Order: sequence, then structure tokens, then C-alpha cells
Amino acid sequence: MHRQQFSQPLARNTMAYVLAGGRGARLKELTDKRAKPAVYFGGKARIIDFALSNAVNSGIRRIAVATQYKAHSLIRHLQQGWDFFRAERNESFDILPASQRVSEGEWYQGTADAVFQNIDIIESYAPEFMVILAGDHVYKMDYEVMLQQHVTSGADVTIGCLEVPRSEASAFGIMAVDQNDMITEFLEKPAHPPGMPGNPEVSLASMGIYVFRTERLFEELRRDSVAPGSSRDFGKDVIPYLVKNAKAVAHRFSASCVRSGTESQSYWRDVGTIDAYWEANIDLTAVVPQLDLYDRSWPLWTYAEVTPPAKFVHDIDGRRGSAVASLVSGDCIISGSHLRHCLIFTGVRSNSYSYLEESVVLPRCTIGRGARLRRVVLDRGVTIPEGLVVGEEPALDAQRFRRSEKGVCLITQAMIDRLVL
Repeated sequence: MHRQQFSQPLARNTMAYVLAGGRGARLKELTDKRAKPAVYFGGKARIIDFALSNAVNSGIRRIAVATQYKAHSLIRHLQQGWDFFRAERNESFDILPASQRVSEGEWYQGTADAVFQNIDIIESYAPEFMVILAGDHVYKMDYEVMLQQHVTSGADVTIGCLEVPRSEASAFGIMAVDQNDMITEFLEKPAHPPGMPGNPEVSLASMGIYVFRTERLFEELRRDSVAPGSSRDFGKDVIPYLVKNAKAVAHRFSASCVRSGTESQSYWRDVGTIDAYWEANIDLTAVVPQLDLYDRSWPLWTYAEVTPPAKFVHDIDGRRGSAVASLVSGDCIISGSHLRHCLIFTGVRSNSYSYLEESVVLPRCTIGRGARLRRVVLDRGVTIPEGLVVGEEPALDAQRFRRSEKGVCLITQAMIDRLVL
């Protein structure tokens, strides 16, 4: 990560606009009551906190979040955890639900429309640059570096790109680039993805991060709003048009990713499936995880709930409150229970003789006496009955719960209520 020397940071004249309206259907029941950006992650945070924290840590002080699908949980989190912006310091934080502002249509029609409908609000702040962000990825990135590349390259749009193995690139929107990283073609999930110049076994995948000068963005949004057949989407309509008709430049994530001294590689995750979500959370229990949540130079901002400390009680053989290689949040009581490689959110009660291994337990869950859980994700507020065993009989697990391809069981309270014990 390298910042150039400008007279002042470009982030000071930038608005970050976070698109946070998607459901994330591949997370199944985890998004029945909340949008994907509002899904819990890492013991205390929500997924959206990564994009928002990147913006704040990059120096951006004007932020807007467009919401749509089942937005209450997300909006409540934003109101509780992101209320520290002050107008007298030229700061702003706007939550922008779909609200029939420009037409009789109830919803944003696509990601580009979610910005287009709020042009008047953006204009009232007069930012020189816009950073368009997806609100559902886990990563650390300095957007100032990307803004500087956008200015020095003279691009109409700069697109954040991941370097991915060409063998895996068919799952992404892929950018074909020339020697100067100018994008020559945009291909949506191609069967035969192009490699990078000088490195044919690696492709550039779009991260859904776009930088524009504000006036240029508005021109494109207004053009797209009347274009016949447009789905009003950045990835499907606006970006392909700009690749063909303007100067679109790729920004490599490796140039602006933020790493602490313990992070050896660039970290970016789309935790969009049960398996990916479970793996990313459990990875945090490693001695040296790939994602460093303890990096004080690039903090993860979130709602700081006031809680008492976690407590571990009972010290009797067979009934000892303990945790090994686990993260345990505040207001948890581990009472004669043993945890191994677990990530436990706020307010969990784990009762005597229970055993949890490789489990992600969302807030306010209760684990009954003698329960044994392995490779599970418990949704918020689940009460596990005494003696319940999950993770030892795959066929039985699949009948009762949502079992993933890799054998992770997602458990909700509704699934528990249907059990005949």
C-alpha cells in the first residue's frame, strides 16, 4: 500500500456510497430476517462494518448507505454504531431506503438506480469524487490509494479488481486489461477467462468497487436511466458501457489492501454461502489468522455494545468452563462447558457438560446441558435443548437442519421448534 503526495487527501472531497440492499439468498435462513450486509461477523461486528470502516480509516467523512431488503436490522445497527458524524466538521452519514423519491416504483431497480434516485441528496454535499462500494464483503482497503490512481490515470471510471487464479475466475466478472491496466473488455463469468498481461494464469475479477468524479457519474446515471432495456445496474449496464465507450482502468487490490505485521497475504472474502461464512469466522480462531481484527492502526468500527466481561465458571473434572483457540465476546457465561475452535458472539449462555467444537454462535443463544455441537452456525437467539447432538450423524442432521455441502449445519429457532425430542 503506497499513498502518493497530493496537496491534500482526495478522501476529504469524496463521498462513499455503500450499496447494502441485497438479501444474499445463498446464506439461506441467515438472511430470512436481515439483509446480507447486516449479518453478524467476527464476534461483534456486521459484514457492512468492513466497507464503512475502510471508508472512515481512509479519511472519507461523507458516507451514504442505500438499503432495501428487510432493512430494519441493518438500519438499527447503523443508527446505534455509526452516529458519530458531525455536520459542523463537514461530515455526514445518510441512510437511504428505497422510498419512491423519483417515481411510483417502490424499490430501487438496480444498483445504479439506487444511486440515481438520490442524486439530489449527493449534490447537496457537492463531493468531487464518489466511491461506490458493495456492503457485503470482508476486507481491509485504503480507498485513498485508489482515488489517487483514478486522478493520475485520467480514467472515467476506476474499478477495484482482485487477482484470482484463472482456474477459478469463471465465478466472477472478469476484466481483460492491456499493459497499462486499461480495461479492454468486461466478461461476466466467462467459460474461458482471459489472463493478465505477463501473468496468463491469473485473471482480474471485479470487486464491485468503483471510483468516479461525481459529475461524470451523474452523466452516466442519467444516460442509463433512459437507455432502452437497461436493468439500471452497475455491473450489468453502466460498467460494460464505459468499458466500450470511455476510459475504464483497473485498480489492483494488492496495491491498496491494508495488512498488519501478522497478515502475510491480501485478504478479501465474499462470505455469501454458509460454508464460506463459517470458514471465515472459524479462521479467526487460528493462532495467527489471515485477517487481523486486532490491528489498532486500521480498526474495525462497529456498534460498541456495553456488556459485562465474559465469565467462565466451575472447576470440577468433567464440568469445567473453558475455551481453547476460541473467541468469546462480552456478556457470555461459559458454565461448566467446553469450547474448542469456536467463535461466540455477545450474550451466549453455554451450560454444564455441553461441548462445542468449530461452532459459530450468534448473539443471545443458550446451549442446554449436555448438548454436543460440532461444525454448526447458530442463528441469533437460538435455544439448544439439553442433550441435543449435532455434527455426528450427517443423515439425521440433514433431516433436521440446513446442512451444507461441507457438512456445516445452520440451526435456527424455527428448526429447533420443529424437533420431536
